[in-house]
Amino acid sequence: MLLLIRKGKISTAPEDIMTLFDPDKHNQSPAHKEVFMACEIAYTVVDFLAAALFVVGSILFFKEATTNIGTWLFLIGSVFFGLRPSIKLYRELRYVALQKEQG
Repeated sequence: MLLLIRKGKISTAPEDIMTLFDPDKHNQSPAHKEVFMACEIAYTVVDFLAAALFVVGSILFFKEATTNIGTWLFLIGSVFFGLRPSIKLYRELRYVALQKEQG
């Protein structure tokens, strides 16, 4: 169940939840577009780094001498994959803040 705090109260109403992930929200203002572009760049960089760390970690697993560093690269890559949804959530929460700022 997803919760949204609205006007100091917790809401689970679908109309409140759906306002977080409205695909047209990035077109509401130039500030919204700026947030969207910054988050897309961050998402792409994080995604690329996570994939690269997993590939290099996989290669390092071929030799027993480099298995330890390969394990660390897998762990770091996993952290980067965990950042992906965090970036999207940050974007949505920033949109809500922008909407409040702009009235």
